[in-house]
Amino acid sequence: MTPSSFFGTSLRRDPNQPADLNARIEAQLRERLEEAVDFVCLDALVKRRQALSLPAPSADNTRDREEFTQSVHTFLAELWSVIAPTLSGEQRQKVAAPERAPGDETQRLLAVHVALARELPDYWQRFEAGRTAYAEQIESGGERRGLLGRLFGRG
Repeated sequence: MTPSSFFGTSLRRDPNQPADLNARIEAQLRERLEEAVDFVCLDALVKRRQALSLPAPSADNTRDREEFTQSVHTFLAELWSVIAPTLSGEQRQKVAAPERAPGDETQRLLAVHVALARELPDYWQRFEAGRTAYAEQIESGGERRGLLGRLFGRG
């Protein structure tokens, strides 16, 4: 067995995953970020529905899916708007390509956040602060940007 083939047989790696380490890191970060954002937005949607005495969202309901998708976009966009002004020029350059990528706005924002997670050592702490602010905003029914701005000292 040659050294290169030895590592290619790792039992931990899914054969459908990319072989390139950077691509695998990118895929893992994207997967973790998607899971975290889904949790944040679904939790906020359920709590909002409970507070308004509305039925829980259903995956079969097109309107509920649209509302969930919009909340994902809103959360990612607001978190990006809070983080973007704090980036250095070098960090901004690393995020520029995903920021300008063509395609769906939500997928573009996910790509931006993957780049941020790779670039910023405190990204997940910022994500958690944004999650807390978003959850409080949903529960209070307050204005999103105002609360995030107050949380991060911009308002």
